[in-house]
Amino acid sequence: MLRRRSRSCPRARGEFVAGRSLYAPACALVEADRARPGTAEHLAVLPGITVLDLDLAAALALARQNTWAAAHSQYAAQPTPDRPDGAIIATTAPKRWEDEPVRVLVLNA
Repeated sequence: MLRRRSRSCPRARGEFVAGRSLYAPACALVEADRARPGTAEHLAVLPGITVLDLDLAAALALARQNTWAAAHSQYAAQPTPDRPDGAIIATTAPKRWEDEPVRVLVLNA
């Protein structure tokens, strides 16, 4: 399943965020790795993946969400000078993001 989802990443990059990297918030990688050991290592070495560190601004956003992964992901999806349109959250749990101001790419295929 993980390999099938990781193969969909280049398609997502080309289709939704042309010319940009896929971003993996560090907190989301930790949570994913707890659920499925090896996930973080697998994703971190894929070409085109940029792991986003937990900086001070992201850490301050953690208090607004139920989990560190959700908070870091939502923070990373917000517009920045490098990403004026924000980033897209790739997820297998799209209902979690229904009422949030983020764009979602559903990985359930």
